Amino acid sequence: MSDPSAATAAPTPWVGKPRRRRRAGLSIYSILLIMLLSVSVLSSIVVGIIGYINGTEALRTIAYDRLVEIRENRSREVAQLFATIENSVSLSALNDTSKQAAREFADGFAELEKQQLSAGESAALNVYYRDTFATDLSEATGEEVDGSAFAPRGGAEAYLQYNYVIPYADWEEAIQNEDAGDGSAWSAAHAKYHDYFRTMTQLQDFEDVLMLDTQGNVVYSAYKGVDLGTNLFDGPYRLSNLSTAYRQAMDQNIVGDVVIADFAPYSPSLGAPAGWAVTPIADDGEIIGALAIELPIDRINDVMTVGGEWNANGLGATGETYLVGRDDLMRSISRLLIEDPVAYQEDAVKAGLAPAAAALSAQNGDTLLQQTITGDAVTRALSGEDGTLLERDYLGRDSLTAYAPLAVDGLNWAIVAQETSAEALVPVEDFTRNLILSTAGMIIFVCLLSLVLAQIFVRPLRRLKSAAQRIAAGEEGIQVDAGSSDELADVATAFNDMSRSLEIKSHLIDEQERANERLILSFMPEGIANRYKHGDEAITQDSDDVTVVFADIVGFEELALSMSSEDAVARLNDLVRSFDEAAERHGVERVRTTRQSYLASCGLATPRVDNARRAVEFAMELETILDRYSTQQGVQLGLRAGLDSGKVTSGLIGRARVVYDMWGDAVNLAFRVQGDSSEPGIYITQRVADRLPESVSVRPVGDVETQNGTQRVWKVEAAVPVVEG
Repeated sequence: MSDPSAATAAPTPWVGKPRRRRRAGLSIYSILLIMLLSVSVLSSIVVGIIGYINGTEALRTIAYDRLVEIRENRSREVAQLFATIENSVSLSALNDTSKQAAREFADGFAELEKQQLSAGESAALNVYYRDTFATDLSEATGEEVDGSAFAPRGGAEAYLQYNYVIPYADWEEAIQNEDAGDGSAWSAAHAKYHDYFRTMTQLQDFEDVLMLDTQGNVVYSAYKGVDLGTNLFDGPYRLSNLSTAYRQAMDQNIVGDVVIADFAPYSPSLGAPAGWAVTPIADDGEIIGALAIELPIDRINDVMTVGGEWNANGLGATGETYLVGRDDLMRSISRLLIEDPVAYQEDAVKAGLAPAAAALSAQNGDTLLQQTITGDAVTRALSGEDGTLLERDYLGRDSLTAYAPLAVDGLNWAIVAQETSAEALVPVEDFTRNLILSTAGMIIFVCLLSLVLAQIFVRPLRRLKSAAQRIAAGEEGIQVDAGSSDELADVATAFNDMSRSLEIKSHLIDEQERANERLILSFMPEGIANRYKHGDEAITQDSDDVTVVFADIVGFEELALSMSSEDAVARLNDLVRSFDEAAERHGVERVRTTRQSYLASCGLATPRVDNARRAVEFAMELETILDRYSTQQGVQLGLRAGLDSGKVTSGLIGRARVVYDMWGDAVNLAFRVQGDSSEPGIYITQRVADRLPESVSVRPVGDVETQNGTQRVWKVEAAVPVVEG
């Protein structure tokens, strides 16, 4: 019966050298063309990018410079406005009309303190505060108000408000009244001076003009608000910014000095913001009162909005300038609120403003103390810095911003000029579009030129390619003639130098490998060295029959102390070289050395049946070397050596710094044998003594305990050394 496996046996595989498949690649012409195109196109792109960066940066700088100029113009005009206000208030306080008015209003006010209202008049006043004033203030602020908290407390205050405040439906009507016809001295003074202060208020667009006596009483008000007659020390408005400015002006007691109070909600104005300029009134060197004007909000807004002529002043369709106080609230009106209140309210809420604040701004037609302004620009400006940056504005638009602190004494305000980046950077977009078109045209031209240049340069490059392939195949001494141009001649020279350099480097590498081989074999056996060179990481070798020699040079430490470090090392090296020569003669392998110790083995790298005899004879020769050295050098050196036979393990330890070492019971016992004796000599264990010939004389010197029991220790007395190769 035939073998069925014979019919199904697989064919014998081909074991020859496989053919190397040629990898598809680009021709030199293609590479050169790609290179020319890449360099040209990349150059065009880089030039375009550099032009774009420089051009756009220049255009941005122009846009920022324009905003800085607008900011500085508005800042100067605001500062000039406040200077005008201060001068007006100061001059008004210094003229005789104000001095006489201050005295007569104060005297008339003092007389009215004794005046008592009738029950009906008091009731009418209480009804006004409870029903009219409280209701209007609640609607304006959105908070519940107790009208009685603002009701008059003094006789003069109640009298004046009954006759000059509550009879009128609004302030515009109240300011027109000159005399209540009550026959009081205060009304006589009012009829005499009111036209002057009313004209002053209306001509300079002041929100109000007040006159105060030295007791803190508001003895006159042009618009006849509910603050008429109130006391700024203990009245309902004692915590207002007017009271603060009045106290500061009176405390400074400097005639002509004007104290500016920043805007703050003011209840007599139904919670609307009010800012003040207060200055003392003096007559014959005596302070008799103070003049206070409520800062003109419309004039400030008119300066910041350039009268609504934003386009004519370089602010385009979205640019604006505004003021911000240290509380991060606007001190002027928003442009968008003027142009489109509904759009302002929507955008402000989307940007994070509270809906109630946005609605109140739209209702009152002003963003003063309503619109919050946050961001780096305001923070830096309020810290005293000026500069420009790109950030989101209070309506959530990316805007170019120029910021600076406002140069007005007493007001820690920031002034900001901004324009949306979409509008401000329109020239940048036009420049970018033109740059892209010109760069694209340049790239097309460069591509056509590259095709022509590639055809010109491809012929000599093909000859260079052929020469490179011959060198890659292993040929030497190839001479390349790639043309007559300097550049191609340099390439040919480089090819020739490369060929010679490769030959020289090949010889150098071989020599270096031989040197490395000798170095490795100098501190580890050949077998371990071969494994180390092949990349083994954990290299160990167990040997069952090895004699270990652990020798110390007795007296070397004392000798080294009497000489320099260099001399000590030189002498130690002389001794170690002598030891190494003796080890080689006796077939002993050195394992490692320290400053005065020498560890060696016999039978480790090369197994030897007489390793114990060889090790003892080696130790005896070391003793002879030290005796001879001591006699020649006039020093006293001796040998204390310990020997044991048995199983040991050797190998490489460490990764970054590899060390060849040997360990095991035989190593430990050899060390203990020599270390237990304080006298020089050669000490061996029973295992070594049992394997020595009778020519070696030994005597017992003690016992040593080991894991395998007690070992007798012997000291070698004399021997007839036999040197073997």
